[in-house]
This record gives sequence, structure tokens and C-alpha cells, in this order.
Amino acid sequence: MSAEILGRVAPRGAPLPLFGCSVSAGFPSPADDYAEAWLSLDELVGIRAPSTYLVRAGGDSMIGRGIYDGDVLVVDRALDPLPADVVIACVRGDFTVKALTYEAGQPVLMPANPLHQPIRLRDGEELEVWGVVTHNLHALRRR
Repeated sequence: MSAEILGRVAPRGAPLPLFGCSVSAGFPSPADDYAEAWLSLDELVGIRAPSTYLVRAGGDSMIGRGIYDGDVLVVDRALDPLPADVVIACVRGDFTVKALTYEAGQPVLMPANPLHQPIRLRDGEELEVWGVVTHNLHALRRR
């Protein structure tokens, strides 16, 4: 799965209503028609931080982690990646989005689709992690 860096986020956002009830897949309650507070979407996903940027995912190698072609990923460069985190990495001059794992102490970039192979570094190659994916923004309905 490739990654196209979209850039940094503008420092402002519009607050949206946050309802004080959870959403049920059953019958909705008419008593839950009142907004509890206002919530800024950019604050919720942390995109006001100067270390945060957006990336558009391309391809199908991460569908097992819920990342689909065209999704916009929120990436934080300030986070240290932990094993199994989804990261944006540069390998062999190309950006990719994969889960970071380790085998025998060596980093391996793992896809989440059995049709794709892991990316293992060759001797002398370096892995440059550009950040940890913290959120995935994708449409449930395409326009």
C-alpha cells in the first residue's frame, strides 16, 4: 500500500455537537436528542499538533486493519512506534503504510492482506519511520 503525503493540517477547526449518548444499533431513544457538548474533530484526532500530518493511502495491502484505498490517515511524527503499530515508512525511496513488527531484532513491515508480502530490509538498508498512524478517516458512503 502506498502513501501520498497530503501535508500539515491548518491550525483551525469547526466544533461539532457531541451527543451524550452512545449510538445503539437497536431502537433509538427519543430522550437522547440533546447535545452534551461541542467537540472539535481536529482536537479529537489530534490534528492540531505541529507533529501531525495527513496521508492518503493507496492500494489494498492494509485492508485487514481497516485501511482502504483512498483513506486519509492521521499520522503523528512525535510518537515512538511500538511493535504492531501502523506506521508510515520510507523504504527504498518509496513511502508505504504497514504494521511495524520485528523478527530476530530486525524491523519488518507487515501488510494486513495475505495477497501482499512483508517488507524485510536488505543488508545495509535503513528503515525511516515518518510517523505512527493514529486515526483513519474514510467515508462509508462515496459521493
